[in-house]
Amino acid sequence: MKLLTLAIAKTLIEGALDAASEFGFAPMAVVVLDSGGHIIAAERQDGASFHRIDVARGKAYGGLALGVGSRAIMARAKEQAFFVASVNGLLGGNLVPVPGGVLIANDDKEVIGAIGVSGDSSDNDEIAAIRGITATGLTSIAG
Repeated sequence: MKLLTLAIAKTLIEGALDAASEFGFAPMAVVVLDSGGHIIAAERQDGASFHRIDVARGKAYGGLALGVGSRAIMARAKEQAFFVASVNGLLGGNLVPVPGGVLIANDDKEVIGAIGVSGDSSDNDEIAAIRGITATGLTSIAG
């Protein structure tokens, strides 16, 4: 079983921020969490607003808590708003149910963590997150 290391987390962040630069996205923040929801690494680009780290973490954290990418949580919130609101309460208000939080799986299809990105549109945040995962050779589970 491959685990997330600091070196892998740095590559995830670099890949996400490279995508942001390549596509001309607004300044972003990227957070990488291990499978237990603990921050391994986080980075905020110059010009990103001051709570972007928190939003990025909420996208990744919610995904880990529910076992799906944050895009799937957004879809579920549309169908089961009370459920998602209740889970958000259980998580202390730390769930951000919009795209940009992507689960990271190893070669054995085990979820080993998540990446959360915030700064541009949610769809663009998700593009950057997936690009970060692709840079490591791991598998993304967006939703």
